[in-house]
Amino acid sequence: MPSGTDQEVYRVIDDFGPAWRETDVGETGLETVLMELLEGQFASPVRIVVFNVAEGWCRDLSEDLSRELQKRCADQNRDIPLFLQDFVPFRHSG
Repeated sequence: MPSGTDQEVYRVIDDFGPAWRETDVGETGLETVLMELLEGQFASPVRIVVFNVAEGWCRDLSEDLSRELQKRCADQNRDIPLFLQDFVPFRHSG
């Protein structure tokens, strides 16, 4: 991350081994990460973290973003994609 950059960076930990996928810092925002998850850019996501180096914090947002992905699929009247089903637990509504 470039020094002096005060921004939130979202990273997806994918279950393909102990490595980070190479990502341009400009493509680490929340909307980009959610879109990439729904498009299948990650084979088997297990955790999503957000951090801000300038402010010195890091958070695990896996549960919150799992709910957001579930909501977006419901809003789009589509099933949760197979590659996200382990990350986004299927729940019947009503």
